Amino acid sequence: MMKIYLCGSLDAVALNEWQRHLQAEMPEDQVLTTLEPEQNAEISVAVVANPTPGSLYPLPSLRLIQSLWAGVDRLVADTTLPPGVPVCRMVDPQMNVAMAETGQWAVLALHRGFFGYARQQAKAQWQPLAQRRADELRVLVLGWGQMGRTLGLRLNAMGYRVAAWRSRAAATAQPQQVDGVEMHIGTEALGAALGQADILVNLLPLTPSTRGLLNASCFAALPRGASVVNLARGAHLVEADLLAALDAGQLSHAVLDVFNTEPLPASHPFWQHPAITVLPHAAAQTDPRSAAAVVAANVRALKAGEPLMHQVDFTLGY
Repeated sequence: MMKIYLCGSLDAVALNEWQRHLQAEMPEDQVLTTLEPEQNAEISVAVVANPTPGSLYPLPSLRLIQSLWAGVDRLVADTTLPPGVPVCRMVDPQMNVAMAETGQWAVLALHRGFFGYARQQAKAQWQPLAQRRADELRVLVLGWGQMGRTLGLRLNAMGYRVAAWRSRAAATAQPQQVDGVEMHIGTEALGAALGQADILVNLLPLTPSTRGLLNASCFAALPRGASVVNLARGAHLVEADLLAALDAGQLSHAVLDVFNTEPLPASHPFWQHPAITVLPHAAAQTDPRSAAAVVAANVRALKAGEPLMHQVDFTLGY
C-alpha cells in the first residue's frame, strides 16, 4: 500500500471530491488530505494542484509529484521541490476535448460574427453580416501538444485552413503537413506563420521563451483585422499591447480565458472593452472523474518500475 498526499489550491468541496475519485481508482492505497508531522516520511506520492512552495520539501520518501493541472509553470518555478523527484503533468483526454470545444466555439464565433451580433442585440439592431466560408479563413494554432493537436485537427475537419506553430527546432525548418495541418517549426518560422493567420489561437506552455509572446510585434505581424484567442496562460499576453492593437484596428477581437491576475479585477479595462470577450478561466476544467484514472495509471507505473507518463522536462519548462 502506498500513502498518497493530495494537496494544493483546492477548496474543501473540491478536495473531498478529488479524494473520493482518487481513492476509488486506487482502493489498495491511502489518499490523505492532511498530514501529521510523523506521517511525512510515509508519503510516496504527492498529487498536487499548485501547492504552496515548500509544502512538499518535508516529505523525504517522495517518489512522484503528479500535477492535477495541465500547466506546470508554477511547479517548474518552485525551487523548494525535493530534488530528483519526477514531476508529471496532467494530460487528460477529456480535458483535451473540452479545450478543443472552447477553441472551436471561439473560432466559429469569430468567423461568423457572433460577437458582433451580441453587440447588435444590446442595441436592438437587426443587421445581417456577410457570411464567409470556413475555407476562406486561416487559423494558426500556437502549440502542437495534446490540446493544440486536438483543436487543430477538429478545426481542419470543420473546413478551416489550419496551420500550427511549435517553438522547438526540428530536423528541417521547412513547413510540413501533419494530418492536413501545415506545420511551422522554430522561432524563425513564427513571423511567416503569423502573417497568414486570420485567427490566432494560443495553446502554448508557459516558458521563459513564450512569456509575453503575444505582444505588439506579434500583433503587428498578423494581417490587419485578425483576431486573437488566448486559452493558455495570462503571462503569454502583454495586456497593454493587446489594448493598443484593438484600439488601433490592427486586431478586431480577442477572446481571453486566462489573465495575469485571477480573478480578473472588476476595474480591469478588459471587462468593458467592446472587442474583448472574457471567460473566467473556464475553457477546460480538469474533470476529477477522468483525471483520477490518469493519476492512478502513473501510480501503478511507479509501483511497477515502468516509465511515467507526461514527465516534465525542467530544461524545457513543461
